[in-house]
Amino acid sequence: MNQASPLSSDRLWQLSKELLSDGTFADTPGLAALKNQVITLIGLLRSAMWPHIFSPENTFREPSAILVSTRLERASLLLMDMLAAAAPDLPDREGVVCRFFAALPAVKALLDTDVEAAYNGDPAARSTREIMLSYPAFEAISIFRLAHALFEMKVPLLPRMMTEYAHRLTGIDIHPGASVGSHFFIDHGTGIVIGETTTIGHHVKLYQGVTLGAKSFDLDPDGNPVKGVKRHPDIGNHVIIYAGATILGGQTVIGDGCVIGGNVWLTHSVPAGETVLAAREIREN
Repeated sequence: MNQASPLSSDRLWQLSKELLSDGTFADTPGLAALKNQVITLIGLLRSAMWPHIFSPENTFREPSAILVSTRLERASLLLMDMLAAAAPDLPDREGVVCRFFAALPAVKALLDTDVEAAYNGDPAARSTREIMLSYPAFEAISIFRLAHALFEMKVPLLPRMMTEYAHRLTGIDIHPGASVGSHFFIDHGTGIVIGETTTIGHHVKLYQGVTLGAKSFDLDPDGNPVKGVKRHPDIGNHVIIYAGATILGGQTVIGDGCVIGGNVWLTHSVPAGETVLAAREIREN
């Protein structure tokens, strides 16, 4: 298409200056590349943890330590570049990278329990590789656990970019600040929301459309939401939450062994071992 723009060169130049007049992010070069770098980093990390599943090359030989170490080296250099753009004021970026990579074996061990939970919890699952390659839950949870490790190290921006990439792919929205125990399974997955201050115990299973959210927001004197406070529920161990359930509030605790039925709306705690099939209204005196 060789058609000339209807805007004159002078007008294009003037618009360019107006758009750049506020100098937004002029002091943080490299931000424009971060979205693609996030995707590359996730791919490198997963191919290092499971080279037989996520290797970008077709290979018929047993994955070697040389291959894995090469991926890890590429990922570490990439993460250094990303931190320079996303967190230029972060102290000791090299130390952060080293601590993050030291945490990878523990992250992988947790994810292996999630795969086990999916295989044992879904009668339709035929193999663990099917879960890792095709289940949206593994896609989202694997990215979340990597992002959570960075979040715990006070890395800004990147953890949220990682989980929002997973959200875009799967419809599963897990804030990187949430705390999630082992053997976590999300069946089907679409429409899941898990807020920043949520805690989830071990052996928890969620179905599609579950929201673990905030009941309300405290506001500061200027009317803005107060940040850094507990807003989302705590879910105990061995809990099942069925499709469409909504559980809200930072003081809401779902006890161990509870079963929460589909489409239930809860803003109050449930004692351990109970089954809730309909929301129960509690009126305060």
